[in-house]
Amino acid sequence: MAFYHRLGKIPQKRHTTFYKEDGKSLYREELFSTLGFSGIYSNKYHIHMPTQVLEVKILDLKDSEDWHGAPLEYYLFHTDKKKTEGDFLTARNVFLRNRHCIISTANVTRNMEDFFRNSGAHEYVFVHHGKGTFLSEYGNFPFVEGDQLIIPRGITFQIQFDNFENNKLLIVESDTAFDIPKHFRNEYGQLTESAPYCERDIKVPQVLEPIDQTGEFRLVIKKFDKYYEYIMPHHPYDLVGWDGYHYPFAFNIKDYCPKVGRVHLPPPTHLAFNTRHFVVCNFCPRPFDFHEDAIPVPYFHANVDSDEIIYYAEGDFMSRRDIEQGSVTLHPGGITHGPQPGKTEESIGAKGTNEYAVMVDTFEPLQPTVNVRETMDPKYSQSWLTD
Repeated sequence: MAFYHRLGKIPQKRHTTFYKEDGKSLYREELFSTLGFSGIYSNKYHIHMPTQVLEVKILDLKDSEDWHGAPLEYYLFHTDKKKTEGDFLTARNVFLRNRHCIISTANVTRNMEDFFRNSGAHEYVFVHHGKGTFLSEYGNFPFVEGDQLIIPRGITFQIQFDNFENNKLLIVESDTAFDIPKHFRNEYGQLTESAPYCERDIKVPQVLEPIDQTGEFRLVIKKFDKYYEYIMPHHPYDLVGWDGYHYPFAFNIKDYCPKVGRVHLPPPTHLAFNTRHFVVCNFCPRPFDFHEDAIPVPYFHANVDSDEIIYYAEGDFMSRRDIEQGSVTLHPGGITHGPQPGKTEESIGAKGTNEYAVMVDTFEPLQPTVNVRETMDPKYSQSWLTD
């Protein structure tokens, strides 16, 4: 994260005695660090030893199968055609993946009674529909539609919805952290005046209620493509305090301030977060380019180093036809793509666009799963043909 935060009670000095109210037993300090103790970190203070576990076993949970032999072509698929009942974890359907990221959606129909920790990946969660509370060992904060939750690898958490009428999540897992781009920050780490969002827009844990309970508590841990059950002898949310730079947070796509140019600006203009192997961009309503002869929609382009996927959330999408909420396009690297017939001409003279979408550009090709095959528009790759 870009700024320091603290919550609860902590000792004045790190790595020193921190006694409980009885004056005899100690709170247990845990250093939660990154990049081999050379990156950002937080110090957490537990009521119980965080290493205690009663039982460990492998769970028989499996992700979606790859679509072997998927052709190299343009894809449009509709994620709402693939729904699985379940909680934040079991409702997931994987559509795309490579060695560094997994892209899923989840139509959540019940809350998770157990606790979850992804020990193999950091998670980006876009709340397309629904609202509720993010709960974790670090504390709680509410979430609403449009929130983008960043959950660092190794954090124990739950996502609890207020109701189950229409909940939809886009989930992107990454083997490296979701960072705020360096050029958004000054030398002190503060977000600059020209950044598309600032610290005021970022939601951080604000309520910390340590739970001192013993018994048997089920923690589900994901490590790459395997799942494990840990039975803990105490409640996982036993922190009395913590401080540092490494913690979960949220930022709403509707708080993103897009930039406008005299002529069309390329996708990196809409950057929100980056990892070592892909970037996440936010497309939001904005005035169109103001050159008198500007063509507002994107020009035809071939990004030879990236696969480009766009998750369409809301609005009228300027360069595509037959797009629904929850639709996804995949344009593989190395083949040219761009606006569909008529969209360039329609855009000339237009004053602005009204759309919300999340784009993920990966630096390694994505492998479609069978869910893409089952939900795709088979005619999309021919949709640029004209009479």
